[in-house]
Amino acid sequence: MFYFPSPYPKEEKDKKVQRALEIIPGILTWTTLIGMPIFSFLFPVWVSVFIIMFDIYWIHRTIFISTYSVSAYRKLVRGKNTDWWRRCQNISNPEKYIEILKDKIDKLKQVLSENMSFFEKRKIKNEIKLLKLECKEVAKLKGKEAEILDWRKIIHVVMLPTAGEPASVIEPTIKAIENSNFPNKQIIILLATEEREKAEARLEKVNYLKNKFEGVFCDFLVTTHIVAEGEMKCKASNATFAARELKKYLEEKKVDLEKVIFSNFDCDSVCHREYFAALTYNYIIDPKRLQRSYQPIPMYHNNLWDTNAFVRVIVTSSSFWHMFQSTRKEMVTFSSHSEPFATLVNVDFWPVNMISEDSIIYWKCFSYYDGDYQVTPIYLPISLDAVLAKTYWQTIKNQYFQKRRWAYGIENFPIIMRAIWKNKKIKLSKKLHIVFEMLEGHHSWATAPFILAFLGWMPLIFGGSEFNESVLAHNLPFITRGLMSLAMLGLVISMSLSFILMPERPVRYSRWKYLNMFFQWLLIPVIAPTLGAMPAIDSQTRILIKKYFTEFWVTPKDK
Repeated sequence: MFYFPSPYPKEEKDKKVQRALEIIPGILTWTTLIGMPIFSFLFPVWVSVFIIMFDIYWIHRTIFISTYSVSAYRKLVRGKNTDWWRRCQNISNPEKYIEILKDKIDKLKQVLSENMSFFEKRKIKNEIKLLKLECKEVAKLKGKEAEILDWRKIIHVVMLPTAGEPASVIEPTIKAIENSNFPNKQIIILLATEEREKAEARLEKVNYLKNKFEGVFCDFLVTTHIVAEGEMKCKASNATFAARELKKYLEEKKVDLEKVIFSNFDCDSVCHREYFAALTYNYIIDPKRLQRSYQPIPMYHNNLWDTNAFVRVIVTSSSFWHMFQSTRKEMVTFSSHSEPFATLVNVDFWPVNMISEDSIIYWKCFSYYDGDYQVTPIYLPISLDAVLAKTYWQTIKNQYFQKRRWAYGIENFPIIMRAIWKNKKIKLSKKLHIVFEMLEGHHSWATAPFILAFLGWMPLIFGGSEFNESVLAHNLPFITRGLMSLAMLGLVISMSLSFILMPERPVRYSRWKYLNMFFQWLLIPVIAPTLGAMPAIDSQTRILIKKYFTEFWVTPKDK
C-alpha cells in the first residue's frame, strides 16, 4: 500500500517532526522582518552591503522571469495557432502525417505571390514556419507507433466541484467544453456538489444544468458529498468523494482507467477550444503518460474589465508567474488542471484534511513515483473569474482572502518533507532543491516587497550619526534607486504583455478604460506589500502559532 503522511499524525515522533517543519517558514519570515531594523542598528554597514547585493539579485531575478515569461508567451501564441485536433487524428502514423504536413507546406508556398500585402505574406510564412516545427516534432515519433494510444479510446472526465456557486457561473464552463474541438461523446461531466449547500438551491442548479446539457456528452454525473468524520469542509474532500464514485461508475462500465484523463476544473474555468485535443495529443504520445500532470495557463479574463484596478494587477501578475513557471521543470499544478485517472486511483486521490488540493495532489504523485513525475504544460489559456464583489472595498477584501488561501499552500512543506526525505530512490540533491524552492519562494513572497520598500532606508534611520556621515550612507539611496530603476524593465515587460493578452474590450466600456488599465500599474508599491506579502505572512503566522484553517474559503462569485 502507498503511504502518504497525514498533517495530523498520531505517533508522537511524527507529531514532533510535523511541528518542527511547520514552524520553519514562519520563523524565517518573522526573523527577516524583525531582524531588518535590529541589524540596521547593530551592523549598518553590513546591512547596506546586503541591500546592494539584494537589489542586484532582484534585478537578475526580474530579468530572468521576464525573459522566460516572453518565451512562454511565444509558446502560448504557437499553442493557440496549432491544430491540435488534426494532430490527434493523424499522429498514429507519423510518416504519413509528415507527408500531409509537407504537402500543406508546398501548397502554402505556391500561394505566396508578389501581389500580396506584407501582412498577408507574413501570416503565410508564419504558418509555414509552424508546420515545419510540427514536422520536426512528429519526426521524433517515427518508430514509436506502438507507444501511441488511439485517441478514439480516450475518455475525458471533467470534474466541477461546487459549494454554492450558482448555475450562471457553471454554465459557461460546461458550454466551453461542449464547444471544444473534441468529440463530446468522449467527455463525461462530473458535477461534485456538497450536501451542506441548501438543498433547494443545489437541486435547482443540478436540474437546470442536467436539462440544459441533456444528451450533449457521454454522460452527466452528479455526486453529493457529505463531510465525514476526519474530513475538512474543503474542496479536496469533495473531490475525493466524487472521484471514488466515478471509479465505481467506470468499473461498472468496464472502462480501462489508463484511457481516462481526469480534469479537475474550478467552476468558472472556461477552457480554450483546442484544450481537450491538445491534452489528448500530449497524453497519447507520451510513454510516461501516467507520470504526468497537465497544466493549461490560467488567465483571469472572464471578468477582467469588470473588477477593480487592485485585483487586475494581482491576477495579471499571477498569470505572468504561471507563464514563467510553465517554462520550468519545477512547475507544480495549480487551480484547473488534468491528470491520468489511473494515477489518481493509485495514490488514493486527494488528502481529505488539507486546504491546498491543487498542488498537494502533484506532490502525492511525485512521492508515489519516487520523484519521477512532472507537469506537462499545455500552452493554451484557461480563463477564470477574477475576484469581484458588490462593492469596491469588499472586492479588495475578498482578493486578500483568496491570496491568503493560495499562500496557505505552504502547509504542503512539512507533508512533502515527511513523504520524500526517507525515500532513498529520490536523490538528495533533488530533495534539497525542493526544500530551497519551497522555502525561498514563500519567504520571498512574504518579505521581498518589504525589503525593497523599506530596508533601503533602515540603515539611515537606525544606523546612528557615525554611519550617516559615511560615504556609503550618502551614496546608498542613489545606488538603490539606480538599481531599482533597472528592475523597472520587468514592469515594462509585464505591462506590455498585459495589453497584448488582454481580452477584447466589452462594448459597455469606452476606450478611456485603457487609461485605467495603464495607470493601474502605478499601484504596485501599495499592492505588493498589502495584497501580495501580507496574505503570505498571515498564512505562515497562522501555521506558526497553530491557528490552522479548518475550512476551505470559497471565493464568492458574482455574475
